[in-house]
Amino acid sequence: MGRDFWYVYLLQSLSNAGRHYVGLTNNLRVRLDRHNSGLVPHTSKFVPWRVEIAIAFRSKGKAVAFEKYLKSHSGRAFAAKHL
Repeated sequence: MGRDFWYVYLLQSLSNAGRHYVGLTNNLRVRLDRHNSGLVPHTSKFVPWRVEIAIAFRSKGKAVAFEKYLKSHSGRAFAAKHL
């Protein structure tokens, strides 16, 4: 699997297990490295992070829509129950 996919990912903080982050990328390894290096302001306070789940999409539009859903109230409830 290369950069032909867009990934919607859910991170969990290893320093604060109650902290999660949902994001979107076409290069999961590089993006996780950026999170763990403190280069992402929203996640820098809770490093290190691990990928809890990543879902691959061929369509960037579908990935963007799913990420937006997971960041919504009902999407957060879905993620807490199923992911």
